[in-house]
Amino acid sequence: MYFKEFEIRWNDLDANRHLANKAYIEFAAHTRMSFLLERGFDHSLLDKLNIGPVVFFEHIYYFKEVFAGKPVKVSLELSGLSEDGMFFEFRHNYYDYKGRNVAHCEIMGAWIDLETRKLIGLPEEVRAFLKESDRSDEFRVLTKEDTRKHQKRPVNIEL
Repeated sequence: MYFKEFEIRWNDLDANRHLANKAYIEFAAHTRMSFLLERGFDHSLLDKLNIGPVVFFEHIYYFKEVFAGKPVKVSLELSGLSEDGMFFEFRHNYYDYKGRNVAHCEIMGAWIDLETRKLIGLPEEVRAFLKESDRSDEFRVLTKEDTRKHQKRPVNIEL
């Protein structure tokens, strides 16, 4: 399992002086990018392929408050991947300095071609980065239907 440790900074806190929601999201994103960067999946590769990640949803479940003064450790596991590598799902757990699980995050996303702005699968050599990743016990092969499991659709307004 991959881990990244974070110092709690002043700007990571909210008005209640505990870790703000935005910090949980930023820590998870930083953990994912660190994981990929350490495996050679860096900005130059993304630029060469002209692709980028997009997030469909990110759910965070909070168990205990986190305060300044002690670090937080964030885990990463791959919990889903489509056959073509287009869709991905990661799980993060947040641990305090005593190893207590203080929060959990589930994120699903995909890869987008930055020119056509359409979702694309990953080339096989890039897909290997994710296929070799630590997987959660609940790992599954994702399909397009998994991306709509919450049945949320846009609802426009009249202007």
